[in-house]
Amino acid sequence: MRFTEGMWRFKSGITPSWVGHVERYSQEGDEVTALLTAPQRHRGDQLNQATVRTRISSPLEDVISVELTHWDGGHDKGPHFRLHKSSPKVHVTENKGQSIDYQSGALKLSLKTKPNEFDIQFTGKDGEKVTSHAWRSIGYIRDATNPEISRLTDQHFMEYVGYMQVGLDISIGEKIYGLGERFGPFVKNGQSIDIDNQDPGTETEMTYKNVPFYLSSKGYGVFINTPAKVSLEVQSERTTRVNISVPEEKLQYFVIYGPSPKEVIEKYTAITGRPSLPPAWSYGLWLTPSFITNWTQEILTGHLDGLRERDISVGVCHFDAAWMKGHQWCDFDWDTDYFPDAPGFLKEIHDRGLMTCCWINPFVAQESRLFQEGKKGGYFLHRTDGSVWQTDDWQAGMAIVDFTNPKACEWWRGNLAKNIKIGVDSFKTDFGERIPSRNVKWHDGSDPARMHNYFSLLYNKNVYEALEEQRGKSNSLVWARSTTAGGQIYPVHWGGDPESTFDAMAESIRGALSLGICGFGFHSADVGGFEGTPTPTLYKRWVQFGLLQSHTRLHGNGSYRVPWLYDSEDSAEALSGSKGDKDKTPGEASRILKEAVDRKIAIMPYLLSQALQSARHGTPMMRALFLEFPADLNTYAIEHQYMLGSNFLVAPVLTESGNVSFYVPEDPSGGEWVSWFDHSNKYAGGKWYTETFGISELPLLVRPGTVTPINRSLKKTDDASEEGLELLVCGKLGGEVVLELADVKKTHEVKRKITVKADGDRVDATTAGLKLKISYM
Repeated sequence: MRFTEGMWRFKSGITPSWVGHVERYSQEGDEVTALLTAPQRHRGDQLNQATVRTRISSPLEDVISVELTHWDGGHDKGPHFRLHKSSPKVHVTENKGQSIDYQSGALKLSLKTKPNEFDIQFTGKDGEKVTSHAWRSIGYIRDATNPEISRLTDQHFMEYVGYMQVGLDISIGEKIYGLGERFGPFVKNGQSIDIDNQDPGTETEMTYKNVPFYLSSKGYGVFINTPAKVSLEVQSERTTRVNISVPEEKLQYFVIYGPSPKEVIEKYTAITGRPSLPPAWSYGLWLTPSFITNWTQEILTGHLDGLRERDISVGVCHFDAAWMKGHQWCDFDWDTDYFPDAPGFLKEIHDRGLMTCCWINPFVAQESRLFQEGKKGGYFLHRTDGSVWQTDDWQAGMAIVDFTNPKACEWWRGNLAKNIKIGVDSFKTDFGERIPSRNVKWHDGSDPARMHNYFSLLYNKNVYEALEEQRGKSNSLVWARSTTAGGQIYPVHWGGDPESTFDAMAESIRGALSLGICGFGFHSADVGGFEGTPTPTLYKRWVQFGLLQSHTRLHGNGSYRVPWLYDSEDSAEALSGSKGDKDKTPGEASRILKEAVDRKIAIMPYLLSQALQSARHGTPMMRALFLEFPADLNTYAIEHQYMLGSNFLVAPVLTESGNVSFYVPEDPSGGEWVSWFDHSNKYAGGKWYTETFGISELPLLVRPGTVTPINRSLKKTDDASEEGLELLVCGKLGGEVVLELADVKKTHEVKRKITVKADGDRVDATTAGLKLKISYM
């Protein structure tokens, strides 16, 4: 939120109270408290000015918390993020009359206490500056411009909206990343960003997944510890700062020191939670009949048959909203007009070797049989007058489930459990953003403004835990659209509703990379786009990209995504759904989909081993190049390439022509990268390349100095066979490599370790009771 008009002037109706002086400070245990005031030239400066009480602490080594409070007389209604804290050893050093230093690990905060010379400096290893507070960078802002506020009747005091604001300095050339799944430029400098969950599509600055955490290219991160709406001006109001404001009386932020980008994410997720592990079957191809198509049980069965005839492996069959009767979402009852025997049909899907997923949202329409139950039980969000909050925006007369009410959670989970017991294996937790932030009352008294973002956590938590109760650890997942900080605990997340364009495909890449910066390990996007119908070329290129994400789903709005529709000459008629199975001859799109699915299945040993690292350290599966190559400055601006785990570089084709310009990072080993498709194609690091790729290929390169476990004999992503296990060795190893292979039935457990050692130009691999094939690139 911008309060200024240039450097000197404030907008009309805006009154700031800046701090510039440390009046007093004290230490109690491992915490330091300071009273910050306006500059004090004489006693008169003690009047008519705000003060800010500052509490400095450390929740984790290399992390320093600064909590700033203006007024402390309000009721703390919550909710609050669930944070994991430890008791690190801190060092406090006082230079009387000059400064006080607070150090946790390698991160040090220096508070200047000399009269009227307030300043805070954060420094890291070897005393290098991390960030700082300088002139007019902490204050309380009064905004009297809101049309709804008015003078009090006695005319003595003016009503206003109050904001706590801080400005954290950024250095020349410093880049800022993260802040949730954002579809605009990957580098956030120059952007105005609101942490405010919305249902916007992907062609806007708004997003479904807002996370109040950013990562700096200087090796630190900042987490703003509130689920309230946070506004950030990233070099957009002051060109030397990130200005952060919240419409509250308190603002707490953590500075998290790496110094490497991966270490920052690891420490951030140590506080907010690590990603849980999804089951191996969920990595397979998800097929949906799309949203508003006139799909039926017969059409869905026909699509599954068509894929089987083309020998394309499918992992999950998803039922979108129409599995329930219209105007009744959610009642969790199968529409018997289309599914006369839902348990029988689910068994048929399972007998095909597929798992299942059903669409839900956190709303109950007035025509649902559950509406009166929820109303009578007090399970819905209420207006301040005690009536049920309802709207016609989406489902007619719908109410919102109040997940702050334990009895409502039990009721909701009970309805989920009924479907889990008849064969539903997961749920797509759609929506979660359209949550009112005013004039409502939550069961536990939570602040409605804070609940707007926080709701998505409770929604996904309840669904995930309902599945986990029935299915067990690492055998549960949601397919979630909305979330906020901490939501990485409940995977998987998909990128909402992109259009069927190459531009939207690029947006989906940027969104995934930005969300990954925030510790979200697993991501997907609707292959081919959601809104509209992709061209055959776009479909094939998105298939290639989608099957090089952790999770992959064929899904659209008004058109199907089965491949033969994108082979047919009269595709317009076919895509309408009326002749969805007319072309039974495997064509180019079918071949490319099969190749991409088979490729993903083949690298499953590698993907599951990388997922273990995500769960342990918070590193995303689909990651920005600079996370792997922080010393290569060219990687920090790249937004349409990524690393899939640590070993694969992926540059999706974003043009009809197949032309791609891509950068190959300089690996510390100094070796050459090798094309997955043609091992004779090698690429020196530290260079840009421009090439045209045929429709069957894309830039997929293997990193030098690596060993990648693969198995080309696997038929499904949860195939437990170890026969055919192959180690793909690229270049010379820099030392011993220990591979951990996950158990496909319990993906959080390590089934086997393989030690690989260099032996001249060859390698030696040892593991008990297993024959290995070693291939050299």
